[in-house]
Amino acid sequence: MDRTAETRRLHRKIFVKTGPLRMGLTLGDPAGVGPEILAKVAQRLGKKIRFCLIGSRRGVRPGRPTQAGAREAWRALEESVRLLRAGDIQAVVNGPVSKEWLAKAGFRFPGQTEFYARRFGCKNEGVTMCMVGPRLRVALATTHVSLREAIAGLTPAAIVRAGLHLAELLKKIGTKNPRIAVCGLNPHAGERGLFGKEDQRIVVPAVRRLRKRTRLRIVGPEPADTVFGRAVAGEFDGVVALYHDQGLIPAKLLDFDRTVNVTMGLPFTRCSPDHGTAFAIAGKGKARPDSMIEAVQLAARLARGRR
Repeated sequence: MDRTAETRRLHRKIFVKTGPLRMGLTLGDPAGVGPEILAKVAQRLGKKIRFCLIGSRRGVRPGRPTQAGAREAWRALEESVRLLRAGDIQAVVNGPVSKEWLAKAGFRFPGQTEFYARRFGCKNEGVTMCMVGPRLRVALATTHVSLREAIAGLTPAAIVRAGLHLAELLKKIGTKNPRIAVCGLNPHAGERGLFGKEDQRIVVPAVRRLRKRTRLRIVGPEPADTVFGRAVAGEFDGVVALYHDQGLIPAKLLDFDRTVNVTMGLPFTRCSPDHGTAFAIAGKGKARPDSMIEAVQLAARLARGRR
């Protein structure tokens, strides 16, 4: 999609030449809270990071989502791809988008994770959605699919990929020899086949492969109703969850305002806050920038390490 004149104007105006790292910030859906929290982020961190705000909210009212606003969010994503490929930015942090309104506008990806994977020639099964919070770090073996599809499509390879990416991420943020637990799929991790065969058939061989490839302490399948509490208590440095809500419910419950979504497996650093567009409070001055600030700071740390 072509850039709008307003987006080009923002590129010229918003570069803050106060640091070596250049980071793109997409506004997300302009009717959501993205623009207002990103303004706070730029104000607070603009002296440390060179920002490029990507997108426009012109003609869109806060709290009133439209297809036009969704198309602008899409244009911002496409523009971030162009800037990344050109080397004009080294990392990107995405404001929240509405998957429903993007779909109405013709966007054919389940989410921003899958969008970037396709644009940079990565297969969906080659990238991993991770959640990084102060007390819990989680990687997902499957992401934006129905629960039925997640269970039907779960493979040892998907779990291994998520485990390898989680280990890599944990090392990058300072854990030298990470300890990782892999969730079971069924209640009580299947009770050795009593509550389903999937854990023995899929999870057990995946854990064996992960141990062999990483030489790290990796355990599983562990009952999902207790493993996250054990991780928070310090027994594990990270957890591999097998489907979306299995991992995101505990992550958001614990530290909703400080958890960051990180996409592993891309050739650049990509992060986003853990919350959505929050149309109901957009433009009312109630949106907190905490998760976005955490996302920008983590993206800067990871991008500098990559460089």
